[in-house]
Amino acid sequence: MNMLDCIVIGGGPSGLSASLTLGRARRNIALFDDGTNRNKVTHESHGFITRDGIKPQAFKEIGLKELENYPSISYFNTTITEIIKDTSNESYIVTTKDGQQFSTEKIILATGIQEMFSIQNVRNYYGKSLFSCPYCDGWELRDKPLVVMADKEERALHMAKLIYNWSKDLVVVTNGLELSNEGVQELQKCNIKIKSEPIKNLIGEDGYLQKIEFVTGETITRSGGFVIPSFYRPNQFAEILGCEIQDNGAVVTDGVGRTTQKNIYIAGETETSGPSSLIISAADGNRAAVSVNTDLTMERFGLQA
Repeated sequence: MNMLDCIVIGGGPSGLSASLTLGRARRNIALFDDGTNRNKVTHESHGFITRDGIKPQAFKEIGLKELENYPSISYFNTTITEIIKDTSNESYIVTTKDGQQFSTEKIILATGIQEMFSIQNVRNYYGKSLFSCPYCDGWELRDKPLVVMADKEERALHMAKLIYNWSKDLVVVTNGLELSNEGVQELQKCNIKIKSEPIKNLIGEDGYLQKIEFVTGETITRSGGFVIPSFYRPNQFAEILGCEIQDNGAVVTDGVGRTTQKNIYIAGETETSGPSSLIISAADGNRAAVSVNTDLTMERFGLQA
């Protein structure tokens, strides 16, 4: 196997950005992606200047097309199943689900995160009328009758206050959680309604929410809103490779993508284990790639002099 300079795992904005930066630095790299980007359920992506409102798949296709300008970049549409460290030279052997193997000096983990929902039926509406990020989708839902669904008080209060800027017609639904008196008072002073009964069902058509039904039989009419999921990494590569992880799930780095494991770098939502915007994830990918290229340069300069 020929030794690659770097393998980038994940073709979201951070992985695409990292690949572009390394390709322009004339590094021999491979980008692996299996199409599981969590924003693929969204019809439009927002907040990325010059690309506001673009479909996520179109954004990705533009990024991949740009990478074709750089001959040192190879792209593989497949899943990485195993990463093994070669302790003899501190390189890594990466194996795909179809049995291909690649050897690389450095790895950028950019596989992102995925959502988990505690409320039944949310995925039928997620990406069309229910969203998790008001900065991404709040403008499109402005002034509509909205719901905030959260089963933890801190999250419910934070999101409700945030969404109130886009719509004053707001109901907070806690799916069985009773808010504290202080929390109730905070919301009620802005006339934000609270429903603490457990949710029985979400009702709507073709992904567009119409009503929320509670176990009591009561229903409320809502045309969309925001739900706060939990997030997890779809793989354990950071843990398996020995990267230090904080108590909150974030990977410990030097601030520019280097993890506590030599030659392992990380970017985007994979690093924080929390949601991020396209533009911030892309910036993270650029920073990690610059760190990779800087380290390769310093490690080889003395040998070439």
